[in-house]
Amino acid sequence: MDGIPLDETYTWSTARAGGVTRSQIRIDGIRIARGLYVSRSAELDLRARCRAWAQVLPRDAAFGLGTAVALLDAGAAPSPVHVVVSPRRVVPQRSGITVHVRSLADGDVTEADGLRVTSGAQTFLDMAAVLSPAELLALGDALLRGGHLDHEALGRRLARAGRVRGVVRARQWAPHLSAAAGSHPESTLRYWLLVSDLPAPELQVPILDPSGREVVHADLGYSRWKVALEYEGRQHAECDQFGRDIDRYSLMAADGWLTLRFAARHLGRPHAVVGRTRRALESRGWRPGMS
Repeated sequence: MDGIPLDETYTWSTARAGGVTRSQIRIDGIRIARGLYVSRSAELDLRARCRAWAQVLPRDAAFGLGTAVALLDAGAAPSPVHVVVSPRRVVPQRSGITVHVRSLADGDVTEADGLRVTSGAQTFLDMAAVLSPAELLALGDALLRGGHLDHEALGRRLARAGRVRGVVRARQWAPHLSAAAGSHPESTLRYWLLVSDLPAPELQVPILDPSGREVVHADLGYSRWKVALEYEGRQHAECDQFGRDIDRYSLMAADGWLTLRFAARHLGRPHAVVGRTRRALESRGWRPGMS
């Protein structure tokens, strides 16, 4: 607000102490909790809400679980905001946030846009208790892809996790995470193949021309049998992308590749994904027991 000493986020008490009137707060502020505001001059997104909450949370608090996932750009923002604090006699409880108690080491907290956030490894461990295995694999892939996680850091965190809830699932799927997974849907397709009796698929499979030059690559596939799997989101319906896809699939077919194309409708149909992949592999000579 012009001429008024208000930040993008503020509390009632700090605004009043700075000389801001009640009516000015009512005009400028969007109330997200009792005594806590985001200015109408700011975009009311998750980051703005977290910056507001940071003003009233304990200094050791960090945003965690689904909120950390969103702040690390690895998934959608949840509601309410999830906060992690160290063990204490009185845990802060306020409408609009869900508070979780964790004993965190220094490496379990990082920073994202100036906000304290649980690290990629800690976030993966926490979410292992609430996500399905398919969703957890996709999350881990996204954290790796975004540079918020690496296998070494995850291994160290899981090694000292003890018997916390979700650690068994986290340890089970940690070795399968890959930054090469291009998207959440690709991770989902890969999950269904990993839990089947089919060979584990390769990621970002290079397609070579007769001279050995890479011309395109497939999302998932099996080089030995020249079977490729492609996930096609909405962007593939755009005219330019459609034309590029035609070129890509023609090149792949010319070099002997059999390409299976999947879309959003198949993500909840694992039997279709696995069954069609099985038939494609069998048509190229694969048999059960072959790796």
